[in-house]
Amino acid sequence: MTLPTSTPTVAGGRPAARPVQAVVFDLDGVLVDSSAVMREAFDIAYAEVVGDGPAPFEEYNRHMGRYFPDIMRLMGLPLEMEEPFVRESYRLAPQVPLFPGVRELLHGLHGRGVRMAIATGKSGPRARSLLELLGVLHLFGHVIGSDEVPRPKPAPDIVLHALDLLGVPAERALMVGDAVIDLASGRDAGTTTVATTWHEGDCAALLAAGPDFVARTPRELLTYCLAVEV
Repeated sequence: MTLPTSTPTVAGGRPAARPVQAVVFDLDGVLVDSSAVMREAFDIAYAEVVGDGPAPFEEYNRHMGRYFPDIMRLMGLPLEMEEPFVRESYRLAPQVPLFPGVRELLHGLHGRGVRMAIATGKSGPRARSLLELLGVLHLFGHVIGSDEVPRPKPAPDIVLHALDLLGVPAERALMVGDAVIDLASGRDAGTTTVATTWHEGDCAALLAAGPDFVARTPRELLTYCLAVEV
C-alpha cells in the first residue's frame, strides 16, 4: 500500500460525495501509548495468579484491542488474572501519555464540529477514567468499552453503537485503529477504515487487511479527516 505524501484522497479514487461527520477511535496504540504500562500490569497479574516464569506478554500483545477476558480465553490463561490486571492498570494510569500530536488532533477535530467517540477493548469505566486523567474526556461524545456491548470487536456492535449514540450514519464516519480487528469492526459497520502506524508495532498484518487510508502521524490523520469526503 502506498502511504500518502500530500493532500489525501479516498482510497481507490471513488468520487467525493459526503463530508466526514464523525470519527470513532480505538484507544490503546492510537491515542494513548499504554504498552509499557500494560506490560507491567500483565506481568504482575501473571505472577499473582499463575506463578513463576516469564509472562507471555508478546502473545498477549498480538491480541491487543480485544476485551481482556476474551484474550485470556484465547491464550488459555485464568480469567482470575483480570482483577489484578485492572487494579494495576488503574494504579499505573498516571504513567500513560497521549501520543505526540494526538491532543492537537482531537482539538482540531472538535473545533471543526466533527463528532468523536471511543470504541475500545478496555472496559468503559477504565477508558473514561484514563481519558479524564489525560484531560481529553470532554472532547468525546461517547466512550464505549467492550463490556458495554453484546459482542466486542471484531464484531461491528461497538462501532454501530457509537454511531447510533452520535447520530451519524456509517457512510459519513471513519473508524480509526491500529489493529486488524479495529478495521474489521469498522468495515462491517459500514464505515471508512483508517489504520494508524505511529505505535511503531508490526504493521504488516494491518496493511494487509486493506484499510481505506493509512495515517503515519496524527497530523496526517487530521488533514485526512478535514479534507476527505466519503
